[in-house]
Amino acid sequence: MAVLVCGGAGYIGSHVNKMLSRQGRETVVFDNLVYGHREAVKWGQFIQGDLKNPDEIEAVFEKYPIDAVMHFAAYAYVGESVIDPEKYYMNNVACTLNLLHAMRKHGCNKIIFSSTCATYGEPEKVPIVEDMPQNPINPYGASKLMVERVLRDYGQAYGLKYAALRYFNAAGADPEGEIGEDHTPETHLIPLVLDAASGKRPDVKVFGTDYPTRDGSCIRDYIHVNDLGSAHILALERLERGGESDCFNLGNEKGTSVLEVIEAVKKVTGKDFKVTLTDRRPGDPATLVGGSGKAKTVLGWEPRYADIETIVEHAWRWHMRKMGEMNQ
Repeated sequence: MAVLVCGGAGYIGSHVNKMLSRQGRETVVFDNLVYGHREAVKWGQFIQGDLKNPDEIEAVFEKYPIDAVMHFAAYAYVGESVIDPEKYYMNNVACTLNLLHAMRKHGCNKIIFSSTCATYGEPEKVPIVEDMPQNPINPYGASKLMVERVLRDYGQAYGLKYAALRYFNAAGADPEGEIGEDHTPETHLIPLVLDAASGKRPDVKVFGTDYPTRDGSCIRDYIHVNDLGSAHILALERLERGGESDCFNLGNEKGTSVLEVIEAVKKVTGKDFKVTLTDRRPGDPATLVGGSGKAKTVLGWEPRYADIETIVEHAWRWHMRKMGEMNQ
């Protein structure tokens, strides 16, 4: 039996695809390559297709014995979702309905869904735990919450088994350096700082230094992409054992400030670069840190690469390899 990895040419999906393959599982990657990279699919079968086209999904289920699905095929730019919410609701919600329809038709009843801490909105307190109110403040977060509710309803009505994994800030890269983070446009902090360290970017901007935090900059919970991957596999194994559907936060349970990330990059790379301090961006909470006790207790999950310098080191190794390939 095979695992269908939707969005498996993207950042997190490609890492999970590698980990599944290393575990000895057959994988089928389904990706439209709008944001994903064909060269990141080095394991399993690859099919270029789009969830907006039911016939293309149907063809996959007809050809391969799909037993479970991992769903990463979402648009994830928060700012863009505010400007163009239709794009997000069509892709993130409507396309997921197409996928679930095909799963039902072919008797596939297990799905691991890539959700987000953005479903919580601006939390009343930290660390954020799963039973706190979910009040997303942008269409991206709202689209993910809608899918969580769809999964719950499908579970009650059709017997679908699911795990919704609410990520905090995915970061780092494959420790073996084979794949990594490569977004266009790039909005994540660590790759932006690495661009400054490598001279690809003139500076790195810090948006706000007057927050009520230990150094005045925003604090976020950075979680290594391979630690996210291990949680996906543990969640799938739990469903395969007959475990109940559930939702889990995935974070390191400790926050790192923007300025601390910059210092970690300087230490790991040995590079100095310009840091520009500027005004806050609207809608940026001071602190977002997740409580992952439930994932640890229920899934037996434990982050392996929790140290920010290790996360940066793996990201830098990939960053330098990518720069070298571009310069060849």
